[in-house]
Amino acid sequence: QVQLVESGGGLVQPGGSLRLSCAASGFTFSNYGMSWVRQAPGKGLEWVSATWDNGGRTAYPDSVKGRFTIFSDNAKNTLYLQMNNLSAEDTAVYYCAKEGSRWFETSYDYWGQGTQVTVSS
Repeated sequence: QVQLVESGGGLVQPGGSLRLSCAASGFTFSNYGMSWVRQAPGKGLEWVSATWDNGGRTAYPDSVKGRFTIFSDNAKNTLYLQMNNLSAEDTAVYYCAKEGSRWFETSYDYWGQGTQVTVSS
């Protein structure tokens, strides 16, 4: 049974940092692409980072490039998202999502429950 459990969200001041974690179980973690996707209040889903090819490749949209870093620890079956220089525009529920393959295709078959990130002074 595939499970994805996010943690690490919270309230942070503008300019601050947070590290999100996604503990994965029920599948061979290194064999699948993984992403972080967020949903801001009143908005649709926005992909914010992806890793694939056993962590050898990553991608980011321009909105977070240079501020967010996705990485994983295969020994712990855990995906991370390091977020730096946060702004109010980063306020959202953050989800980790599993691809149906080892590639980056935004074709997710499992999602976590989400963790709230609020950036506010």
